[in-house]
Amino acid sequence: MALQSKHKVDAAFSMSSMTDIIFLLLIFFMLTSSFITPSGLPVNLPSSEASDIVMQEVTVTVTKDLKYSVNDKIISREEIKSELTKLLKGKDGQVVLHIDKEVPVEYLVEIGGIAALLEANVSIATKPYK
Repeated sequence: MALQSKHKVDAAFSMSSMTDIIFLLLIFFMLTSSFITPSGLPVNLPSSEASDIVMQEVTVTVTKDLKYSVNDKIISREEIKSELTKLLKGKDGQVVLHIDKEVPVEYLVEIGGIAALLEANVSIATKPYK
């Protein structure tokens, strides 16, 4: 007399739910990484009512003690035009200005003018009001 179990347990492991979870995590990290701003130099951004998030192709940072960086590469004030020309060569780019709120407006206008001369779209990074 042979006794057999009515409930057979399948020992196979289904990977479909695991791949779904990995795919969702991949999407999450890709989206959140695009919102993170590079922080080569620490700046205290001004606040504004409308703080839009844009894809950052080229980032120019000016600290309150007038240190300059382009895409986390620290440069001098005289090198800004040549560095932006090199990065924006042959394409219409997006330049995001991370200017400390204590920096005089003339420096903002100078860098914005250089980027506009190179036919780039210029955005000013701000933080939203709390």
